[in-house]
Amino acid sequence: MSITDISLLSMLRTKMQWHQERQKLLSENVANADTPKYRPRDLVAPQVANDKRIPTGPGSVDLVRTEPMHIAASTTGSTRFQSSRMGGYDVRPTGNAVNLEDEMMKVVNNQMDYQMATSIYSRSLGLLKRSEEHTSELQSRLHLVCRLLLEKK
Repeated sequence: MSITDISLLSMLRTKMQWHQERQKLLSENVANADTPKYRPRDLVAPQVANDKRIPTGPGSVDLVRTEPMHIAASTTGSTRFQSSRMGGYDVRPTGNAVNLEDEMMKVVNNQMDYQMATSIYSRSLGLLKRSEEHTSELQSRLHLVCRLLLEKK
């Protein structure tokens, strides 16, 4: 079994990619805090489909599509996650709606969630590696025992 066939690891990779894309958008929001008429954007969190649909192929996780354009590419790059424009609150006279405190809180939360996902991912890989080493060690011991038993006969 390949690592890409494990649905948990595929979901974690999707989550980490989402956090990377979200970090890009949040940093754009902060960078444009003084740009007239700029509206902050954010990504909609991916929702993983029911277990019946996972995985749909090697290394991929199917996402729930709640709207026809849910997985459409954003207008600023090649992201596979849906972007949403936020607004309607605290718009300055220049038309800018970026609230730096909110954006920085999102950045910190995004960073903590990304670190958690990478930690789980790396620990899962470590467990898989140890289980594989343990399995190969058991196989070599079994082979040795079988050889000894055959030599006694």
